[in-house]
Amino acid sequence: MTALDEPDVDRAPRPGCPKRMVYGPCGGVRDDLTCEVAPHPCPFTADAAPLPWPTALGPPPAPTPASGLLARATSGPVVVTDLPSRPFDRALLVETTEVLAESCDAVLVGEHQHRPDLPPTLMAAVVAGAGGRPIVTLSCRDRNRVVLEQELGGLATSDVEAVLCVTGDARAPGIRPEVTQVFDLDGTRLAGLAAAAGLTPVVPESPDAPPRAIRPARLREKQAAGARIAVLNHVGSVEGVRAFAAAARDAGVTLPLVAAVAVYTDARSADVLARFPGLHLDPDAVAAVLGADDPLTAGVEAAVDEAVALLEVDGVAGVNISGLGSAEGELAAARVKATVGRELRDRLR
Repeated sequence: MTALDEPDVDRAPRPGCPKRMVYGPCGGVRDDLTCEVAPHPCPFTADAAPLPWPTALGPPPAPTPASGLLARATSGPVVVTDLPSRPFDRALLVETTEVLAESCDAVLVGEHQHRPDLPPTLMAAVVAGAGGRPIVTLSCRDRNRVVLEQELGGLATSDVEAVLCVTGDARAPGIRPEVTQVFDLDGTRLAGLAAAAGLTPVVPESPDAPPRAIRPARLREKQAAGARIAVLNHVGSVEGVRAFAAAARDAGVTLPLVAAVAVYTDARSADVLARFPGLHLDPDAVAAVLGADDPLTAGVEAAVDEAVALLEVDGVAGVNISGLGSAEGELAAARVKATVGRELRDRLR
């Protein structure tokens, strides 16, 4: 039996949560405390503390010794880069991986609510075959628990650095309305399954998403479920990350934190990041990049400066070079992010 096979009366989904979450809230809570899916208050925002992971279950044992990304994150700064891709375009996936492979420690293979793509296990194989070290995102939105278990089993036999376990963004209104959104599990419970499968679970957290006060303790419960690394969503300032890292440490979080670095070189790539609930950018930094004579160079420099500052925060073990990067297409975005990664590594030497 896995840790999630044992009965637990506390595991009923929270009434009123469209994602059927048990260990909420997700990162999509809006600033007015409403749900990203439905126009009503998030049912988790009144909680004084997050639901604790059952101590009787406990986390699966950590891999010994630590290897791959986890080992690097505990010994020095790591650089993770979001991997640009197009649905079912294997050739482009190879090309963007090859552009990024030498500029970072791992590439984050994302998943999107508005477009299907190749199965995660196949994505991992393609990326690894092209020289990349994949962190593969696995979402609960479109897969029931059986399929999630199948994917975890497949990824456990693949060459993956880690698995990013997410509940998943709900589909926006009008996007594939004929398709069921499953949400058998949430990201915390998926992390427990991933750890039990022998994988390295990575979990997200959104420090700037309300209710902010319980976010550090929520990350602690993901750690209790088996998470080994945390990737933070974009925060409006380095000081905001510093405050969250300190609060998380006080709450008992010992996970290495990987902080998001916003990469934008034009209005569209900045707008894509700014419009997501729970994510915040520094408006002055955005204005400086977009108003520069050479926004491309300015955007790269701003990203490198932000990354260096974030890596000075106690508890931050790495950065995630994240965002659209460029409105000129996936290959152009990969080149921008590779430049950020290379220049950052030069600065860190």
